[in-house]
Amino acid sequence: MNIIEYTEFLVKSICEEDLVKVSSYLGEEEKVIIDIAVPEKVLGSVIGKDGKNISAIRTLVNAYNYLHEKKQIEINVESF
Repeated sequence: MNIIEYTEFLVKSICEEDLVKVSSYLGEEEKVIIDIAVPEKVLGSVIGKDGKNISAIRTLVNAYNYLHEKKQIEINVESF
């Protein structure tokens, strides 16, 4: 399982939605940027109260990344 599949698994586990789109690209200084796109109706549950859910997702993805790839990661969330 790569970092994109892992991130998608975490987000789908929270929002129970199949329309989750996770993509990545390489940013400045070899930083991997992960974009998460979810339907607007579940954006609140992905972000969570006071941003706790997205913070937990960032922590888990960074821990997974540290064990496997050791690159810097930035995670962005948006709705469609």
